[in-house]
Formats: sequence, structure tokens, C-alpha cells
Amino acid sequence: MHKIDQFYRFLFTALALYLIVLLLRYPALSLEYASTGLNLWFTKMVPTLLPFMILSGIMIRMNLTEGFVSLLHPLLHCIFGTSRNGSYTIIMGFLCGFPMGARIVGELYESGKLSRSESAKLLYFCNNIGPIYFLSYVVPTLAIDKPLIPFLIMYGIPLIYGFVILRAPLLFHAVTIPFSIHNTKSIQCDKPQPCTASQPPKQAHPTLLAAIDASVLSGLLGIARLGGYMVFFNLLNIVFVPFQHTNAVLLNVYRCILEITSGIDYSGQSLFYPILILLPFGGFSCIAQTYSMIRQTDLSVRPYIFHKVIQTAITAVCYFVLYIY
Repeated sequence: MHKIDQFYRFLFTALALYLIVLLLRYPALSLEYASTGLNLWFTKMVPTLLPFMILSGIMIRMNLTEGFVSLLHPLLHCIFGTSRNGSYTIIMGFLCGFPMGARIVGELYESGKLSRSESAKLLYFCNNIGPIYFLSYVVPTLAIDKPLIPFLIMYGIPLIYGFVILRAPLLFHAVTIPFSIHNTKSIQCDKPQPCTASQPPKQAHPTLLAAIDASVLSGLLGIARLGGYMVFFNLLNIVFVPFQHTNAVLLNVYRCILEITSGIDYSGQSLFYPILILLPFGGFSCIAQTYSMIRQTDLSVRPYIFHKVIQTAITAVCYFVLYIY
């Protein structure tokens, strides 16, 4: 194990030195890649995600989530067997889009409003590309004439997948246990309660102004962190610049796997089906952002990656069948 750790340290050190050399060798290109990530963050993520982050934070802090879903909860509970806060996670996760699903799961679990078991299962299918992003960015960029079928595949698969893992606990247990790791600093909870290493004393519900202030601060911190991830992963596009004869298709696939938004921006219609297939996965930037949303809890990102890969594979099969017929 010690030798493996040494190998990883050597590998990451070599990669860091390689990136530093590239940044010094191609300063203009480095600036372009970083600016692309920053621009996409400022124009796409801030206006679409920050309001939802603040609003959802206020609702969670003032215990308004259960009342918010009172109309749809009976239906969602009947289908998925979720609690009221679980129903709230499904609604907001699918409506607001990535990474709000992970953020809501993390906040509700950390505040004791979701059990660990339900939080983990919800995380695996409620953290997706948002419908506003899909319809306003993906559809026009790929010039999709009939977006209904891609839309149904994009959101139908996670919903059906969620139904399976929530309603088939034995299958879920058998699939996820080998891929789960637990943070020993956090206690394990199967019932909704604050799951932290040290239990703070119960406090009264905050006032509206206090909830707004805390939610704005938390939202700004969260959105700034997402911006850093977008800049960093866009900057990694420079890795293959010295290799001028790299296949253009492979290079664009690499860009999509790194950061899906900039990958779509660079690739356009040239990777029509690969982009549609990779959307459920979201790219390594999305995985890193998901980790940042749940890092204060004992929820693990490893099984999340595993379930995202499964949903991506199912999406690939659907488009393969659609392409044939």
C-alpha cells in the first residue's frame, strides 16, 4: 500500500510539473482556456444556479421544505416511497439541475432532515443536467430538431433508475456495498437526525433575515467553488496541446469528459450522439463539484460515480437502439 501511495504521489507531482511547464510555454492559450471556464461560469451557472441555491437554503433553514411539497408528496411517496424531504429533493434536483441535487441532499442530510440511506439513494439519480440548461443550451448547440425523445431519455432514465434503487432495496444493497466507503469522522444514521461528528445543541429556527443572510453567504461560497472547478478543468484542455496530431474527435471527447459545458461549446454538432450519451455522466468537473457539495457529510462520491456510469451506459444503449431503428 505504501508503494502504491508513493506511485500516486510521483504521478501527481509529474502531472503538476507538466502543467506548470505548459502554462509557461503557452501563456496565451492558458489564458483562453481559463477565460472560457470563467465566462461559462459567470454567464451560465451564476444566473441559473445562485438564485436556487439561496432560495433552497432559506427553505431548508426555516423548515419550509415539507410544506412546499405537500401537493406532490403523496404521488411521489406512492411511486418512490420517499419522505417529504426526499420528495423535495427529487423536485428541486430535477428542476434546478446539477449540482443542486447534490447540494440539497448534503444540506438536508447534514441538518438531520434526511436519513443516510435515503440521502445516498437520492444522490444517485437526483443530480443531473437541468432541463433549462438542456433546452436552452444543449438543444440549440446540437441543433436538435425534435428534442422530445432526447429529453425523455435524459430524465426518464434517472427517474426509472431512482424507482428501482428506492423500491428494490436488496438489489441496491448488493450493487452498492462493494463500492461504498464511509468517513469515520461522521456517525452513521438510518433515521433523520443531524449526522455530524459532534452533535451541536438544538437551536431555535432562525428568523427570515438570519436565514437569508446565511443562505446568501452559503450560496456565494458554493457558486464560487463551482467557478474554481470550471476554470481548473477547462485549463486541463492544455494537456494535449503539444501533441498537434491528436485526433480531433478524441480531443473533443476528452474535452467533454473533462467539463461537459466547454466540451459542447468546442465540439458543437460534430459529436452529436457522444454528447447526448455523456450528459448523464457530466464529466470530471461535475464529479468534483458533486464531491464539494457533500464533502461535509459521510456520503461517498465513489458509489455516486458508479451509478452515474451505469446510467450513462443505459443511455448509450437507448441511443444505439434508436440509431438502428
